[in-house]
Amino acid sequence: MSSLFPALTGAPAQRAALRFGDRSLTYGELGAAAGALAARIGGAGRVAVWATPALETAVAVVAALEAGVAAVPLNPKSGEKELGHILSDCAPTVVLAAAGDELPAALGDLERVDVDVRGVGPLPDRQASGEDPALIVYTSGTTGPPKGAVIPRRAVAHTLDALADAWQWTGEDVLVHGLPLFHVHGLVLGILGPLRRGGSVRHLGRFSTQGVTRELNDGATMMFGVPTMYHRVAQALPEDPGLAQALGKARLLVSGSAALPVHDHERITAATGQRVVERYGMTETLMNTSVRADGEARAGTVGVPLPGVELRLVEEDGSPIASYDGETVGEIQVRGPNLFTEYLNRPDATTAAFTTDGWFRTGDMAVREPDGYVRIVGRKATDLIKSGGYKIGAGEIENALLEHPGVREAAVTGEPDADLGERIVAWIVPADPQSPPSAAELADHVAARLAPHKRPRRVHYLDALPRNDMGKIMKRALTS
Repeated sequence: MSSLFPALTGAPAQRAALRFGDRSLTYGELGAAAGALAARIGGAGRVAVWATPALETAVAVVAALEAGVAAVPLNPKSGEKELGHILSDCAPTVVLAAAGDELPAALGDLERVDVDVRGVGPLPDRQASGEDPALIVYTSGTTGPPKGAVIPRRAVAHTLDALADAWQWTGEDVLVHGLPLFHVHGLVLGILGPLRRGGSVRHLGRFSTQGVTRELNDGATMMFGVPTMYHRVAQALPEDPGLAQALGKARLLVSGSAALPVHDHERITAATGQRVVERYGMTETLMNTSVRADGEARAGTVGVPLPGVELRLVEEDGSPIASYDGETVGEIQVRGPNLFTEYLNRPDATTAAFTTDGWFRTGDMAVREPDGYVRIVGRKATDLIKSGGYKIGAGEIENALLEHPGVREAAVTGEPDADLGERIVAWIVPADPQSPPSAAELADHVAARLAPHKRPRRVHYLDALPRNDMGKIMKRALTS
C-alpha cells in the first residue's frame, strides 16, 4: 500500500497544509519534518502520541504512518489510572510530544522523543500493507477499562476516500475545526482527511464562534464540529450577523460524534441558509454513513451508507429487518473495509463484537426511511426503552423535548416500572430555571408530536447535563 498522503511529495511544496493559531506548515515543511521524525522512530513498534491540539501532534502521527509504525493517541486529560492501563496494554516504546509539554508521572520511564516541526529529512521509501496497523485508538470505556481498537491503514484510506466521494472533498478545500486530536473525529477526519486530499486544515486550538467567523471569512470552505459546538453557534447567531454571513460562505458544514438536535438544525438553516450535514461512525468502524453533499440534508438523519460499506438493521434475535418503514427499530450492524481488525489483547471482546458472518455489532439502534436514509434513535444499552410492549428510541423523544421553548437541554432514559416494564424519564435543563415547564406540560408536548406512549412519565430538572470531552451526554451518570 502506498503512502496515505501522496500530497507530501506530489503537491507544490509551498501549498499550505496545517495551521494551528499563528503556527503553520506547508506540504514541503510537513514532509521534511515527518521524514526526520520517521527516521528516528522507524522500527519502534508502537509509539504513543501526547495528543494536544498542536502542530506537533499532526507531525507525530503523519511521521508514524509514513514510518509504518502504529500511533497510539493519548488524551492529555486522561487520569493516571486510565493512562496506566493504556500504556500497559499497548506497550509503546516511546512517547512523542511537543518539547514544552509536561508529561504526567503515569508515563513513567517511557522514552520521550520531542517533535521538531522544523526538522528536515527525506520521507521513508517503503511499502506498507493495507492490513498493517495505522492507529490504536482507545474506546471510552463506559463498560470497563478502555479497549484499544486496532485500525488498519486500509480502513483509514477507505473512509477518507469514501467521504471524499460523499462530500465532493478535494484539495481545494480548507477545513476549520476545533476538535481534540485523540479520537477519530478530530484526528482522522479533521487532520488526516485534508492531508490525504492535498488540502489544508486550520485548527482553532479551542473552539469559538469568533474563530469560525475569522477562518470562514479568510477562505475556509468546510467546518467540522460536534453538536455542542453547533448548539453554541445556533445560540450566537441571533446576536451575531457576522457569524451568520461567514457560515453562509461555507461549502459544507458537518456535525458528528452525536446527534445534532433538529431544533439546532432549524435555527442554523434559518439564519444562514446552510444545512448541516450529519455522518455516523465510531472508533471501531471509522465512518459508516453520511448525508451526501449532493443529497438531501435531512435533519435528524445520518444519510446513507458510504461507498463500500454494508449496513443492516437486525432484531434482538439477530434476524435482519427487511422493511424500510421509518418506524421499525433495530440494531445497526456493518461490514466493509472501514472496520478495525481487533481489540488489542482482547480476543474474547473481538469475537463477541462480530457475528459469525462478519458483521460488526455497533450497539446503535436506528430506523431506515423508505429511501434508505438512516435515523439513529440511540444506544442499545442506554437509549432503547421497552415500555408497554413498544421499543422506543430515546433520541426522538429528546428532539421533541428540545422543540419546547422552555427546554435548553434534554436527555431521556428508562427506569424499571412494574406495569410498563420501563417508564420514560426525562432529564431537563430548563431555559429559565426560575420558571421551568411542568412535567405534565412536557408530557403533553411529546405526546402531541410523537405518540402518547412516548411521553415521559417522570421529569428531573438539572442545572446541566453530564458530558464527556466530545460533548456526549453521559447517561450512566443520570440516576434517580
